[in-house]
Amino acid sequence: MSKDLTSLARGLRRRQTNAEIRLWSRLRNRQLDNLKFRRQVQRGKFIADFLCDEAMLILEVDGSQHDEAPDRDAVRTRYLGSLGYLVMRFRNPDVLQNTDRVLDHVQAVAAARRKGPASEPSGPVDPKWETAVGAYDPEGGPQ
Repeated sequence: MSKDLTSLARGLRRRQTNAEIRLWSRLRNRQLDNLKFRRQVQRGKFIADFLCDEAMLILEVDGSQHDEAPDRDAVRTRYLGSLGYLVMRFRNPDVLQNTDRVLDHVQAVAAARRKGPASEPSGPVDPKWETAVGAYDPEGGPQ
């Protein structure tokens, strides 16, 4: 990890949004289906909000500033996807107001993506979860 990104990641961990605080409080210490999540983790030239290597899953919690640069998010998502990660994006209000639904959705996707034993392939992923770019609809999952 480069020194600049290391400093940036540390700063992001210290200055979490309320939505990130709420989500982290429910992800840390393997609380969600015994999955190991880390926060503000570098992958390539990007820092992922929450990352689970076990399920090759990245959770991004997006504030309104992401409305102004959808192309930047799309480039980031494609790059992280090229590394094998599925990027799930959630809006701050969804995390704050529908935390349990967000976590249920994450758990379902992670269960489908969880790696099997090293000697066996993990198998195909349900195509409806393969929407790397898209918003979260609290009523029906990914859009």
